[in-house]
This record gives sequence, structure tokens and C-alpha cells, in this order.
Amino acid sequence: MLQAIASHWSTLILALSLAMAAVGIVHAIMTKEDVRAATGWVGVMLLSPFLGAIIYAIAGINRIRRATISAMRPPSGEAALTKQERDIAAEDLITAEFGLRFVGLKTLGDRVTRRALTSGNAIVVLETGDEAYSAMCHAIDGAERSVLLETYIFDNDAVGAIFVQSLGNAVKRGVSVRVLIDAVGVRYSVPSILKQLKEANVTTDLFNGNIVMGLRLPYANLRTHRKILVVDGTVAFTGGMNIRKGFSAEFVGSDSSRDTHFKVTGPVVADLFSVAAEDWRFAGNEALKGETWQVAAPLSAPGQPMLVRAVASGPDASNETNHKLLMGAFSVARKSIRIMSPYFLPDRELISALTTAARRGVEIDIVVPAVNNLFLVDRAMTAQFDQVLKHYCRVWRHEGAFDHSKLMAIDGVWAYI
Repeated sequence: MLQAIASHWSTLILALSLAMAAVGIVHAIMTKEDVRAATGWVGVMLLSPFLGAIIYAIAGINRIRRATISAMRPPSGEAALTKQERDIAAEDLITAEFGLRFVGLKTLGDRVTRRALTSGNAIVVLETGDEAYSAMCHAIDGAERSVLLETYIFDNDAVGAIFVQSLGNAVKRGVSVRVLIDAVGVRYSVPSILKQLKEANVTTDLFNGNIVMGLRLPYANLRTHRKILVVDGTVAFTGGMNIRKGFSAEFVGSDSSRDTHFKVTGPVVADLFSVAAEDWRFAGNEALKGETWQVAAPLSAPGQPMLVRAVASGPDASNETNHKLLMGAFSVARKSIRIMSPYFLPDRELISALTTAARRGVEIDIVVPAVNNLFLVDRAMTAQFDQVLKHYCRVWRHEGAFDHSKLMAIDGVWAYI
């Protein structure tokens, strides 16, 4: 038997490779919603059956299914709502304030997301790292019950030390603190901030950790880029700001990078908490519930309340949620579409939607950094600019410090952050 195997080992390996590739190809065809993605994976496995099948098994299969996560986590908003009535935006209000076409955009959002458009919210724009970090730490310093922080990068530097101090002091006051950092993002600084957080008795976990030893290799490409801070279930912070001194003029001077963050109060805080709490439970299997984590009933926002929807995307939700909303937003634009992003790499469908809007007379302005922090991304963006420039869109290079903001506005009425 062994002699037969030894004499035909090459044939057996070839047969095994073909069998693996066949299984992978069938799986890709049956499960991939994007035809181009399915075609790409099929091509990889045809060109290299053995290696292609292994790569597909590691990086091509979405193992975190919505049904699996839904069974493990509480239903969306259940833990956050805690018998609190939500103030749902009425269609007649949208019609009166913004026009009937935005009612259609609301309906699209209702159907492709898991969270409602809520009214009665207030938003404060935080335009610099120093402004955002100060407001966030001030909120943590005033916490009475709970602090939930989720971030992609939490550097071991001067700004990170300030956050560790605020979080540690909150723990000393008896506040329940949970910090979730992406397992890749935490390694942007060496050594990482984990030791300092542990010494401050801050309960910390990594999103998709243990990837260095390969213990969770099939999930290694699934990262969290969310930046969410919820304090006492009453105030939240979200946006593009990571925790690192590179965004602080106090520590790096005029060369500091720029970004935009937001302080949010109102009913949407419950949804932001729900998103971060779901990620925390996925990482450590701890449900954040009870009076400590109860989301407070929102007070009436001063001035004109804002309509806000929390939109989550990822492997446990539809990966096309954001794509569908952007397509819908471009279609309702009548006056202007303003886009700001350091990584402007839309697919063919989004480019088509943008250029179609431009042909309708909509002013399209796209702002990107003059100098990017990712050279290859900048080269890829530049290669795509001709596709929008020749169809009446304008592209602006922002001089000065690198700006990490990702913002979009439609007709000065609808914003996407």
C-alpha cells in the first residue's frame, strides 16, 4: 500500500489539488453574490488548484454569517433599548423639511439596514485631534456607570497614555470599562498599549486576536475599523479618529494629521452602543446588559433636532449595505455631491452613478490629500481620476497636513460619515 502511494504520489497530489479546487469553485459560484468576486476566485483556483484552494479557504469564505452571529448575540438594539421608546422619524417631517425624494432615500435605508432613522439627535463636529481627544477624555472623566470604547488603533504614545489615565481613573471610581481594540491596529505601536491598560485594571480585549500563532487564521482578514465611544449610555463619539499622537498638534505641532470626529447625543446613541456591544460580545462572549449598561432615555435635543441613522457594515451584516445607500444617495442628488476621502477607490458601479449624476447637472466635487499616507493607494486613486474627470466631475488636491476624514454631503442636506 505504502509502496503504491510512494510510486504514485504525484498523481495523488494532482488529484487532491483538482478535488480541492473543484470544491472551492463550486462553493464560490454558489455563495458569492458579486459575480466579479466569484469569477476572480474561480480564476485563482483554475490557475493554481492547490494553492488557490487554500487561499480561498483562508480568505475567501465569510465564516461569520448573519444567522450565526444573530444566534450568538442579542437581537439588534435589544440590549441597548431596555424598554426605551424610540423617536422614529416621520415621513411627513422629511417631506416638509427636505422634499419627497429624500423620503425614498429613507425607505431605502429602512430596507437595507437594521436600524431606524431616528429624530431628536444632536451632533457636535470635532475637527481636530486635540478637540476630539479632549472631549472624549472629558466624557470618560465624568462617567458614572459605564464606558465602552472600540477603536482600530490605540497607540502606545502620549495620547494613548492620556486615555489610559482617564480609563484607569474611571475604573478606580467603580465605573465599568470595556475597551476593544483591533488585533492588527493594536500593533501599530511597538510595544503595544495592552500592558498599560492591564496595569490600569482596564478590561481590554482584541477583535480577532491570536492571529499571530494562526489560532484564528481563517478570520485574520476580518478587522474592525470602527471608532465608537459610549459613556453612560447617554453620549457617544464616532468618526474617523484613531487614538494616536499623530493627530494632535499639541504633541507633533503643525505637521499633525487631520480628521473629523463627532459627539452625538439622542436616540442614535442606543444604536451605536448596540454595534460596539455586539463586537465586544463576539470578541469575548460577554453580553453588556443590566443597569450598568442601560442606555438612558434621551433628553430633547436643544435647537433643531437632527435625523440620524447608524449604519453598520461587516461580515455579520450585508457587505453591500453602504454600497446600496451610496447608490441611492447619488440618485437623489439634484444640486451637489461633495466627497472627501484619503482613499477614494470606488468600484465601477459607484463611478457610473457619480458620472451619471454629473451628466444630470449635479456638481461633483471630490477632495483628496495632496500627499497620501499610503503611496500605493494614492497611485491607484490617481489612475482612476480620469474616469470621473472626463465626465464633468472635479477632483481637488488638499494641500497641507494629511487629512484622514471620510465625509460626503448630498445637496447640503444629507451627510454620510
